[in-house]
Parts: sequence; C-alpha cells; structure tokens
Amino acid sequence: MVADSKGKSDISFAGTFASSAFAACLAEICTIPLDTAKVRLQLQKSAVAGDGLALPKYRGMLGTVATIAREEGLSALWKGIVPGLHRQCVFGGLRIGLYEPVKNFYVGSDFVGDVPLTKKILAALTTGALGITVANPTDLVKVRLQAEGKLPPGVPRRYSGALNAYSTIVRQEGVGALWTGIGPNVARNAIINAAELASYDQVKQTILKIPGFTDNVVTHLFSGLGAGFFAVCIGSPVDVVKSRMMGDSAYKSTLDCFIKTLKNDVLIIA
Repeated sequence: MVADSKGKSDISFAGTFASSAFAACLAEICTIPLDTAKVRLQLQKSAVAGDGLALPKYRGMLGTVATIAREEGLSALWKGIVPGLHRQCVFGGLRIGLYEPVKNFYVGSDFVGDVPLTKKILAALTTGALGITVANPTDLVKVRLQAEGKLPPGVPRRYSGALNAYSTIVRQEGVGALWTGIGPNVARNAIINAAELASYDQVKQTILKIPGFTDNVVTHLFSGLGAGFFAVCIGSPVDVVKSRMMGDSAYKSTLDCFIKTLKNDVLIIA
C-alpha cells in the first residue's frame, strides 16, 4: 500500500499518484454496486405509517442490491461510476501519492529508523483531508446520482449524467454547493485514511509473527482487508452524515444532520 517505513520510496510522486489512482479506479469499478447499496441504506429514513413505523424499502446489503436490480435493472447498480472514477483519480492519487512526502516532512529529512505510529497517523490524516477537499465535488455528484431510485412514470431525473450534474449544481445552487458536506466528508476520509494507512503496517507486522506467513501477496491482501475493515468500522457514523448531507438538502449543518440522524434513526447504517 505504501512504502516500507524503514526507507524512503524510490518511486516518484507522479508514479505513485498514477499507480494509486489506477488501482483505486479498478477497485471502484468492482465495488460500486455495493457502494450504491450503501448510499441507499444510508439515505433511507424511518417512515411513519398509521400507528407505527413502515417497513423500510431496503433491508440489508444483499437485499438492497437485489431490490435495485429488480426495480431499476442491473445497470442501476453502477450509477455514479463516472464521478466515482473522477473521485478516485483525484482522491485516490493524492491521499497515497502525498503520504510519503508528508510523512517525511513530519519526521524531518535527517530522520533514521522506524517512523513512529503517531507520525504515520498524522500524515494519513493530513493527506486524507487534503485529498477529499479537492475531490469533494466528485463525491457530491456521485452520491446524488446513486441516491436517485426508481421514479414514477413521467417524472424526469434530476441529472442526465455526471457532467450534467456538475453544471446543473453550479447553475442552480452556485459553485460553493459543490463543496456541500465538506465538513463530515473531510472528517470521514481523514479518519478512514489514517486508520487504513497507519494500521496497515501494524496489521502486517502482526500477521508476519504467525508461523507460516511471509512478506508476500497473501500477507499484503490480509493486511489490506484487516486495515479496511478497521477503517470502515471507525468511519461509518461520519459516512452516514456525509451521505445524508450530500443527498438531502433538509439539513442546516453537519451538527443538525448528526443530531437528527441520532434522534430518528440508527446512526451506524450499512
């Protein structure tokens, strides 16, 4: 995922940026159906019907995937793929491409030895925040396209595609609207980035202590899975708030969204 902590990477920033962006885009293509289901679950609110709560339309990850495919077609699971690729090219490239330079900046050019975990976390927080600040417009468009479900006959869609969404948002809401949800988005991606990048080496070190494991592709795969799971568990509540702010204009602020979600729904969704 990142260069070994015992030495500086000999890959240029451009090379790291390009390879990170390519890998992130490939992962986005493979996982966006699950991400679309996640966004639908996060935007789903408790609805009142009669004397009680109505049953939610989407239930569970696989149930949501099945419902979307049945009602809207399989292609609907890839809604938001274009802005998703835009996001990964920018955010995926910056968060990993900047990690080594920022980490070296924090420890100093003359530092020798293992980089302290606190410096790794600080560097990852920094690159995650910087990357998503630049990429927030792509995230906003992605969420809005994914959020749009099956519409009644004769009702037009808000956006015909990614480029139309960018231009429509700017025209109707202003340029600043492209950074809607920037607060929880920065918090979410800084936290997840720190958890992923900083915990990756830690998980790998633990695995290498298990007899039979060596520093190979299998070890890196398990390390990535462990770091990813840890990061998602930590970042999920902020991710719900981010998706709701981007997909629903009813919230006045990040705090307002957090309080209403906590009050009316279960905060950790999907």
